[in-house]
Amino acid sequence: MNQGLMIVCDGSNGAGKTTVINEIASYVSQQGREVVLTREPGGTEISEKIRDIILDKANDKMTDLTELLLFAASRAQHVQEKIIPAIERGAVVISDRFDAATISFQHYARGIDLDLINNINQIAKSGFEPDMNIILDLDPKVGLERVHGRGDKLDRMEDEKMDFLVKARNGYLAQAAAKPDRFTVIDAANSKQQVAQDVIACVAKLLK
Repeated sequence: MNQGLMIVCDGSNGAGKTTVINEIASYVSQQGREVVLTREPGGTEISEKIRDIILDKANDKMTDLTELLLFAASRAQHVQEKIIPAIERGAVVISDRFDAATISFQHYARGIDLDLINNINQIAKSGFEPDMNIILDLDPKVGLERVHGRGDKLDRMEDEKMDFLVKARNGYLAQAAAKPDRFTVIDAANSKQQVAQDVIACVAKLLK
């Protein structure tokens, strides 16, 4: 039986994560592998309910620590209920965001202590680590223009000030520079075709 894997697609809002995830899923399926699509926060019934709380713009009094712990609670349920069982049966899990997003948004953008975040993340993940993090890198201003162009409404995280989004982007790039064996940065300003080609090349290498 093939070894199960987890691929995370992350990066700036509007960078094209949904399109890329669908491309990855199609390619992996063509290789005869089971694909499990999921997202964070979310992925399970309980985690999706937590997602609604986190992203609801009405919750404008939420403290940074509350936000961090809600992400962790969602992740703990997600890992145990969905991710680990899928990997144990040999599936390829493809997730829209995972723990790198918490480091980018809660440490680099919010300013929460990195050691605290890492400790909480490790508890939530029970020591689990994804095999590959694909970071779709894009100027946040361009990303928001794309989101507005689609007519999508902004959630509580997307509706932060530009400085917050720039810090989060820098957080992704810093993580990628620190762990080049696990992170791959893709220039999401390129054409959809080029982005898809670059991503599939990385995934093909991982599967082999």
